[in-house]
Amino acid sequence: MAAATQPGGFSPGVAARLSLADGRRVFVKAVSGSINPDSPGMHRREARIAAALPSSVPAPRLLDSYDDGDWIALIFEDIEGTTPQTPWQPAELDRVLRAIEELSASLTPAPIDVEPVGELMPNVFAGWKRLAASVAAGEDDLHGIDPWVQRHLDELVVLEAASADAARGTTLLHTDLRADNILLTPSRVFFIDWPWASRGAPWVDLLFMLPSVAMQRGPKPWEIFDEHPLGRRAPDRAVTAVVAAAAGFMIFGSRLPPPPGLPTVRAFQRDQGIPALEWLKRRTSWV
Repeated sequence: MAAATQPGGFSPGVAARLSLADGRRVFVKAVSGSINPDSPGMHRREARIAAALPSSVPAPRLLDSYDDGDWIALIFEDIEGTTPQTPWQPAELDRVLRAIEELSASLTPAPIDVEPVGELMPNVFAGWKRLAASVAAGEDDLHGIDPWVQRHLDELVVLEAASADAARGTTLLHTDLRADNILLTPSRVFFIDWPWASRGAPWVDLLFMLPSVAMQRGPKPWEIFDEHPLGRRAPDRAVTAVVAAAAGFMIFGSRLPPPPGLPTVRAFQRDQGIPALEWLKRRTSWV
């Protein structure tokens, strides 16, 4: 037997490819509540989602799971693939963008019963509201934040308030697409890590992903979204509201202390918040 730890991602637990004594290869992810109190619940939800996903979904199949009330481990088929190169390479990005369009079409309507994205992830749609509350409580002086945000914070709270409804739809969403949650093989694109699967508009996965693409030295979000088939069909006002939510979530989150076991996540949010805010400023045209 042999094990190879897999880098990347933001799980504070184990992530490894295993070669078993019988010659099989599997991928295992495991975590304990003592490492991060929220992660076991995420793994349990991912186990339920992965077990229910139709076989047609380009995702690793769940083979088994272990749960003793503290440690939980998920065992998946091992995909012989690699994550996209970063900085993003045009050919790989094109493959992924086509695959996202195909994924959205195949998952509309949602083939499994999951919550609307706004209900599952309410904090994603309340970043500006939470930031304004911190300012009102004297807990945040907005130091280091773009002056544009300081001028328009009240307006951003109002715009964001429409974002959860704007994101509603019947598509099964992954909601956490980024380079480290994608595997490329010579013939297919696989989407891994589905704990946040939820229901929403077909363009939401694309929108949520694009700030991370820009952060990793790919094109600007609007350069992709405005030309992509999912983006071209999306309602302008709804998109602007959800871009506002994405920017607010990243910017507010980046100002919080890091959660247990995840020391780099705040910098990751900050670096996505920069292109998300740039996108929002373009869409609102506010001075």
